[in-house]
Amino acid sequence: MLNRLGTLFAESRDLTMDRLQNESLIIEVAYISSLCDESKVSDFILVPFTKQEFPFDELVARNPSFKQVDDPAKWAETLLHGFALVLLNGTVYKLDVARIIRNENPQTMVETVIMGPQIALSEDLIDSINIIRSRYPSEELAIEERTIGTISKSRIVLIYDKHRVDATVLSHVRAKLERVSDPIYTATGELVRSLGDRYRLFPSMMMSERPDRACAGIEDGKVILMMQGSMFAIILPSTFFDFLHAVDDDYDSFWMTRAMITLRYFAVVLTVTLPALYVAIMSYNPELFRVQLSFSIAGSRSAVPYPSFVEVFIMLFMIESLIEASVRLPKYIGSTATTVGGLILGQAAQQAGLVSSIMIIVTSVVAISNFVIPVNNMSTAIRFLKYPLIIPAIFFGISGVTFGVFCYLVYLADLRSFGKPYFRLFGRSRSQSADIGQVARE
Repeated sequence: MLNRLGTLFAESRDLTMDRLQNESLIIEVAYISSLCDESKVSDFILVPFTKQEFPFDELVARNPSFKQVDDPAKWAETLLHGFALVLLNGTVYKLDVARIIRNENPQTMVETVIMGPQIALSEDLIDSINIIRSRYPSEELAIEERTIGTISKSRIVLIYDKHRVDATVLSHVRAKLERVSDPIYTATGELVRSLGDRYRLFPSMMMSERPDRACAGIEDGKVILMMQGSMFAIILPSTFFDFLHAVDDDYDSFWMTRAMITLRYFAVVLTVTLPALYVAIMSYNPELFRVQLSFSIAGSRSAVPYPSFVEVFIMLFMIESLIEASVRLPKYIGSTATTVGGLILGQAAQQAGLVSSIMIIVTSVVAISNFVIPVNNMSTAIRFLKYPLIIPAIFFGISGVTFGVFCYLVYLADLRSFGKPYFRLFGRSRSQSADIGQVARE
């Protein structure tokens, strides 16, 4: 065994191989020190073998943590997943001694809430499953484990309620996981793209770091996907309403919740259509405003030397650059740099006659409205949707904007998330199995 592994890992200086002998046995031990907790190797292999307080071969036979590896072709893969290999009496055993680097008690960073729990899922699968099981203590909770990636062999788990899950959705998820073929998966975002969200305008799978949102999805009959090394879970299927639903909505009063959801829908309409409407009204349909407002807008644009659509693209480029800078800069200077940059750039551009004052108001409304969306991957998608809508507004005015919005609605109505209709505007989607189970309990 040691000769074969030494050949396979000839350039790996972190491969540890030992040949040990006591009064009655000879064993060979191999593990990768950078992946393994060497204290576990000492406690479970080296110390019991050398002290001989109990026959080591009987200890291995009685300990279910030692599992046989019959195929020599799997030795390298086993070592690379944090296992130690032990050759004993001609049989190779593996023992899980992986050293897990984990964040202790991770806090939510992306989906912040006021009254909900603040703990987030972990990058370690065992910890994440522990968090979900503690919040969903049901014997019906099923957990399936598999690996993806021809090189990375990343561990993923499917979590669902056996009585509530939709069997069609579950079979659809399993079939898609069988077809993913990328060599390396390091984060759940890569898995989302492989499962079918690569070219869609709207996300059909929700990524969340919150265990309460994941447990609510399990209760509604959804399937949860989690990957080793990523603290974000994939919740599927997901509808349009799910992305506009904040976790705080489960804790507020009924009417307050409906008011906030209506506000978010209004914000989505504003951030998508406002730049295109500005171009359409300035260039083609100024009669839609009252005369006094039209004169005021025309006066503010009197010093601007180019058409309204150029002005819109300049301001949108500036605001997108500020948003991107706020994400990429270190957190201690990001907010200060972007705030100062936005104030100075906006005021200087208006005084120089590059943009009108009304355009600065429009840009601010668009940016603020986009930040109202509670789920980040939907917020990013909505940021993009306003740009294609400006093109028909340049050539056809209000008619072009109307046609573009109609195309978006048709596209939304045609979308499916793992076989389920996507364009649900109100009410969390529940699977048919969950509804039947609820009726049976009543």
